[in-house]
Amino acid sequence: MRIIVFGATGMVGQGVLEACLREEEVSAVLVVGRTPTGCSHSKLRELHHEDFTDFSAVEDQLAGYDACFYCLGTSAVGMSEADYRVVSLDFPLAAARALLAAAPDAVFCYVTGAGTDSTGKTRMMWARVKGETENALLELSPRAYMFRPAFIAPLPGTKAKTKSYVLLYRVVTPLYPLLRRLIPRYVTTSLQLGQAMLRAARHGSRRRVLETADINELAAARPTP
Repeated sequence: MRIIVFGATGMVGQGVLEACLREEEVSAVLVVGRTPTGCSHSKLRELHHEDFTDFSAVEDQLAGYDACFYCLGTSAVGMSEADYRVVSLDFPLAAARALLAAAPDAVFCYVTGAGTDSTGKTRMMWARVKGETENALLELSPRAYMFRPAFIAPLPGTKAKTKSYVLLYRVVTPLYPLLRRLIPRYVTTSLQLGQAMLRAARHGSRRRVLETADINELAAARPTP
């Protein structure tokens, strides 16, 4: 498989990228981003791109890939809805449209989050916007999958970019083993998330919207020959 990863320098994306690089079935990984990953690997190529609302200049470089794992995101804390919609709705839709124009049969895996509301009825801005994004992506392609993890334990040494996440994970990460025992249905790792995406890309998934328990189940599934 040949995989594209967006958001590979973030806390989630670093684990997803690592899962791709470890997977024997993955022959090539293209990271699209504004900043370099700092990672060196024979499978890895990085494509620098600034305007995430328009990929027309690099669309031809997305051809020949089997799947895209979209891990780019930001906290809604302190953001207006207009600004949050640009990052959480406009960016992923632009990426998905460019990918499908270049590789119509590609799988698109989007990291959203537990609590996302696709009905549009919630008062929580981030959940409503994420839900709108999910609906648009699901309509855009029958090979789109939405991943809604709750608590994600990062790879050791991973640093989050968003200050609120830095503080949260500084407190919660040491509790991961306990949380794993007490509430396993709500806890996963960034590596497991990547493994689940790889399974969805290779074999599909019976669910197109996956909660944490679904993610862990898919990550643990034995590959089908």
